Amino acid sequence: MGRVFLAFIVMVWAGVAGAQERDFSALARLDRVESGLSEGWRGAAELTLSLSQGVPWRVFTLDEPRRVVLDFKEIDWEGLTADALGSVEGVAAVRFGAYRPGWSRMVLDLERPFAVQSAGMVVEEATGKARLELVLAPSDTLAFAKAAGAPHDPRWDLPVPADTTEISREAKPEWAPTVVVLDPGHGGIDPGAERDGVREKDLMLMFARELRDVLRRAGGFEVILTRDADVFVSLEGRVALAHQHQADVFVSLHADSLSQGNAKGATFYTLSEEASDAASALLAERHNRADILSGVDLSGADDEVTDVLLDLARLETEPRTMMLAATFVEALQDTTVRLNRKPLREAGFSVLKAADVPSVLVELGFMSNQQDLANLVDPGWRAAMAAGLRDGLLAWVVEDKAARALVRQ
Repeated sequence: MGRVFLAFIVMVWAGVAGAQERDFSALARLDRVESGLSEGWRGAAELTLSLSQGVPWRVFTLDEPRRVVLDFKEIDWEGLTADALGSVEGVAAVRFGAYRPGWSRMVLDLERPFAVQSAGMVVEEATGKARLELVLAPSDTLAFAKAAGAPHDPRWDLPVPADTTEISREAKPEWAPTVVVLDPGHGGIDPGAERDGVREKDLMLMFARELRDVLRRAGGFEVILTRDADVFVSLEGRVALAHQHQADVFVSLHADSLSQGNAKGATFYTLSEEASDAASALLAERHNRADILSGVDLSGADDEVTDVLLDLARLETEPRTMMLAATFVEALQDTTVRLNRKPLREAGFSVLKAADVPSVLVELGFMSNQQDLANLVDPGWRAAMAAGLRDGLLAWVVEDKAARALVRQ
């Protein structure tokens, strides 16, 4: 029953979307005072969103873990906090933000199964203001799982990533620029770590742009960003982009927060099934949950990489990756950038799983550490970090070409 109801909502949207897009501009503003979560009748949870105008929208549920996902075209969430929406029993958390250019998403994490009992948007004819009301009624595990699943519609969904198992690469001439894919962590609905009003996603996008400019001025590099705006990009999509551009290097940029211990200083992570320490394992687990937190349907995903060709590709790529990480550390050792006491670490970060592309995840620092946070917001410190990473890449390119030439002989 739930699946049919959700399909009906999408069908209604498809029928009126054209009219809505003609009548409304792209961005709706949220009235924080008249929006929120509340307890309903017989254990129901009710969500009300008051908008400055009507927008196309849809709702569906996902399982493992249980979530309710609402998509909009498009809402300005400026100034809204999860606390401002309130809380109800059975809803563990609410997150919201940009999902892709022109689209917004809200995700409700459920502590127990709910079914979408009713969902509708009413638009006032005189003012154009809109009110969305969603009622979630208590359900059971079996019924929730049966109804769950993301509808597939190219007008709403992220583009299908390119096949990430492709490992054949055309040989590049010696003069060809080194293609570097910079991956600013998080984005859109996924803010990453937050402290004192600073969000990891904003810092990483700013630094990625600065590093891109530094590399371009150095010459010999072609630089691509996995995102150049505050939008969400799936982990699989980030890796697929590296393949699409035949990247020579993939560098994922982060500045996480760890509540346990006193992690501090720049740290460079390479891929390994076994984490080098407990903190690295925790970081990898948090990073790999980004798609789940952002409402991506992973029910058909296969986490196990069993293809023999991929394993063979990694045999060649792994030493090049280790050399890349070590070269970064060496380039930064004599600078003002503070390195972690153990700057080279390993963990199972999904974003590093491009088998044929040397890939490193860089924690520029940890926002949980006050000095690291002060460094991250300091333009002078970021310039020193960017220069160090540039020098590391320049040195690695020379060493890598020399090593590969010896292999060919």
